Amino acid sequence: MENEIIGLIGLGVLVVMLILRLPIGIALILVSFGGIYVLIGGRPAWGILSAVPYDFAAKWTLSSVPMFLLMGFVSYHAGLTKSLFDACRSWMARVPGGLAIASVVGSAGFAAVTGSSVACAAAMGRIAVPEMIAKRYDAALATGTIAAAGTLGALIPPSILLILFGVFAEVPIGKLFIGGVGAGLLTAFAYVMVIYVRTKLNPSLAPALDAPPPMKERLAHLAETWPIIAILVVVIGGIFVGFFTATEAGAIGAFAAIVISMLKRSLTREAFWNAIIETLTTTGALFLIAVGANLLTRFLALSGSGELIASSILGLEADPLLLILGISMLYLLLGMFLDPLGAMLLTLPVVLPVLERSHVDLIWFGVYLVKFLEIGMITPPIGLNVFVIKGVVGNLASLTTIFRGIMWFLMADAVVVTLLIAFPGIITYLPAMMQ
Repeated sequence: MENEIIGLIGLGVLVVMLILRLPIGIALILVSFGGIYVLIGGRPAWGILSAVPYDFAAKWTLSSVPMFLLMGFVSYHAGLTKSLFDACRSWMARVPGGLAIASVVGSAGFAAVTGSSVACAAAMGRIAVPEMIAKRYDAALATGTIAAAGTLGALIPPSILLILFGVFAEVPIGKLFIGGVGAGLLTAFAYVMVIYVRTKLNPSLAPALDAPPPMKERLAHLAETWPIIAILVVVIGGIFVGFFTATEAGAIGAFAAIVISMLKRSLTREAFWNAIIETLTTTGALFLIAVGANLLTRFLALSGSGELIASSILGLEADPLLLILGISMLYLLLGMFLDPLGAMLLTLPVVLPVLERSHVDLIWFGVYLVKFLEIGMITPPIGLNVFVIKGVVGNLASLTTIFRGIMWFLMADAVVVTLLIAFPGIITYLPAMMQ
């Protein structure tokens, strides 16, 4: 029992460190190392600290993380993603809220070449928000649309969150990716409907645009989207039909992005260097948190506190639905204050044993979890995507305006998560068809 108390004290110290705004990766490593040191001594603790980072980072599956990041950063710096918004804008000129809808569709397309919600929001924010404001769109609608649509970046594959969930939960990443397609498309459709209905009922939110460009120009814009479509077909299609694994898809996708950018002559030496640097720094930050979470798993296992918490939750004999709702509320709360990766890896050592004993489908839960974490990205008071958009748009909109704009999308998200619980096949149907 003494060891379990040490484990619980360690978790308490971890919470205090996070409240004090210590970087989550550093906090996880310090608490885990300190707890292991107290439990089994200095030499074993140093041995675990030296072995775990290599054992974790050397996993073949994790090589897909820098590859998918490189694919996204190359696509962004080479300007491949702007064509999506331009094409959608030209084809939806007559649709109520056409620019906002084009932003959602463009974000969904950009999500297919990046695994980051923040990157998606920042990229589309620079492209779409100034144009919507110039066309006299309501500032709350314009900024709220991009902040919400950015969450598709971590849901539609490839997704860094899904990769790391797959590694920790030991479930096929390819099936998680394909499961994310259903949830991502449902979310995008819900956002489009919010925009369409709101602007249809209140046209002043999105004044009608000029006449659509000639068909020849629209077809030309559509033709310019071929790079993103090609990458999407190669990566997602290849995973689904079994040509290659999700790990191999990362390298193939990065190679395809580089080759296509070179063929278009849009990848300058400076752009490629920036993509490399951003890939390395982002990968390093992600791995630091992931190593800390791995150490926390060891600490909880050695102390027995993880087993104690899991048994306590299961001892409540909660209905599986109530269990999922309770876990959902936990992640929604954490998502308001922590970045999604930190919130996920901080809690998986405790949550996974509970889910496994309750026989919850981990493919379904992994996608559902990422959806809930992304809702936290636009939920007050923190809402990281909201601050990203504020940084991008500057004085074009206040934080209050952006938060006001995302409220309608939060209601749409409530409908989406209800459907995901009521009809789990939205997530699990396509993975079940995979070879």
